Amino acid sequence: MPIVEVLTYFIRNLAMRRIDSLLGATFHGWVAPRGTKITLCILAVIAGAAINTDVVSKSLHLEIFRLEKDRWAPVDYGFGPGAGIGPARPNLVLGQTPAIPKSIRAVPKAMLGTAPIGGGAGGFFGPSVTWPIIPLHMALLPDGRVLNYGTGETGAQGAQFIYDVWDPSLGNGINAHNILPNGTSTDIFCSAASLIGEGPAVPTSLTSKMLITGGDLTVSGLRNYSNSVVNVFSPGNNTLTASGTMTYPRWYPSIISLRNGDKLVLGGEISPGVGEPTPEVYHPASGWRTLPGISIGDETFPYWYYPRGFLGPDGGVTLLQHNGKIFKITTTGAGTIQDTGSLMAPGMVSYPSVMFAPFKVLTVRAGQRAQIVDISTSPPLVTNAANLNYDRIWGNATLLPDGEILVTDGSGVDDALTSVVYQAEIFNPVSGTWTLGASAAIPRLYHSAALLLPDGSVLTGGGGAPRPVNELNAEIYYPAYLYLKDGSGNPAPRPAIVAAPARLTLGQNFWITVGSNDQISIINLIRVGTSSHSFNPEQRLIPVPFTQNGTTVKGSVDPAPEKIPPGYYMLFVFNTNGVPAVAKIVSVPQSVP
Repeated sequence: MPIVEVLTYFIRNLAMRRIDSLLGATFHGWVAPRGTKITLCILAVIAGAAINTDVVSKSLHLEIFRLEKDRWAPVDYGFGPGAGIGPARPNLVLGQTPAIPKSIRAVPKAMLGTAPIGGGAGGFFGPSVTWPIIPLHMALLPDGRVLNYGTGETGAQGAQFIYDVWDPSLGNGINAHNILPNGTSTDIFCSAASLIGEGPAVPTSLTSKMLITGGDLTVSGLRNYSNSVVNVFSPGNNTLTASGTMTYPRWYPSIISLRNGDKLVLGGEISPGVGEPTPEVYHPASGWRTLPGISIGDETFPYWYYPRGFLGPDGGVTLLQHNGKIFKITTTGAGTIQDTGSLMAPGMVSYPSVMFAPFKVLTVRAGQRAQIVDISTSPPLVTNAANLNYDRIWGNATLLPDGEILVTDGSGVDDALTSVVYQAEIFNPVSGTWTLGASAAIPRLYHSAALLLPDGSVLTGGGGAPRPVNELNAEIYYPAYLYLKDGSGNPAPRPAIVAAPARLTLGQNFWITVGSNDQISIINLIRVGTSSHSFNPEQRLIPVPFTQNGTTVKGSVDPAPEKIPPGYYMLFVFNTNGVPAVAKIVSVPQSVP
């Protein structure tokens, strides 16, 4: 798709989103008269064709700034826009499975490690549950809890006042949430986050803490500027503390974990419509340094908007630009950047990409296209995958522990209740095909997020702040592997990890104990995720070869730090029926300087 077509596609979606706003599309299910939208959209495309490239480029950058502005929208606590919070739900202990009448939206809580009845070949979305904020940032912690932040308790933009820590082991009611004050007063709305792993010898004061970089800034009463503040969240005491600054302010940055545990920070906006092209690197011991030898700037597209970077087999980072170009970055010294010459189909900032196997990335592009980028080759090899069933602007891609990819959320028009996609679809990398899954109840558009949990389910939540509905709610998707294959919709018996090490060293053998009747077929390591703005840069799967003797399973950790950078991983084991145990979260410490 030529760049002009993509720019037209972007303009068309912006035009249709504005049309929806003007016509009052603020409630679920509203549809404007077809002729009205088509006529206005055609006019927008014709107008767009007359704009020169420089003007279009600047307008794309500034349009994001303008459309981010918060405004009134109805609130949905999971019971419908404006309906308020529904009745209290009974609590269930860990391991209980609720029977869910299909005709009832409000149902008992599903606990970590359980799957509601009603699933089948396409999995099952549990009922929507009230959430204390819009969880537009989600991050899995080493203890299995979820740090989430982004708005206040009314759904208004801003994370300078509160954040939330959710404990899935306590269920999904309000008592499972710990709403805490942000004592730093830094607005971490639209920031980036990444867990700091262990050092090479012993845990340090920063081990297991969450690095949070940049975010929003209010200037003269006007939101959506940027800050350079660095914050650290400590899971041990649930506190957020300031920890210096970066050289450059960044709003919408990405953090990429490197082979030695350093954190590469890419992109971000420094002022309205102006991106930051120079990356920075954080080392837990020595702090920050800039990479003046690199400029990731490309004025054709908002290159700075949560750049899609992936750690490669040589320790460099491959950057998949929204416009389709692919660059190679090295981070030693001043850093280097090189255009690889490989090209993807053009995309947009609102489509997800995910590394689903070592050095292989599934990337969703414009026009429902999907491509696989193999970054282990030089130059990277781009191949077409089957098209998605739906266009998913602001969709989310979640790597499942069996190696498949769940894609949820989004709509056919940028952040509008038009062509909303409720149905999930799952990509099988072996067959290269998509399978349609279960349908959610809530439209999840811009500022939604999705996160794999240790029991193999997927938390999906948020949307709004701004437009069209402030979704203070979440749903949990239970994949098909959690259910019996007899069509009954009943949960399948799980295997169990009885004992496992807390730390794994690269290249080592390790032993785990499973249940007495558990025959294991697959073991995979899945890095714990951080999800926001249709991108989870931490996701990666590493297969673990193993042998089994009774209840003892001997596994071998891959020796390559490029495949397994320092950090925290969920250790998943599957039985011969394809059902996973609740994962153990293990630490992989730094192995190279």
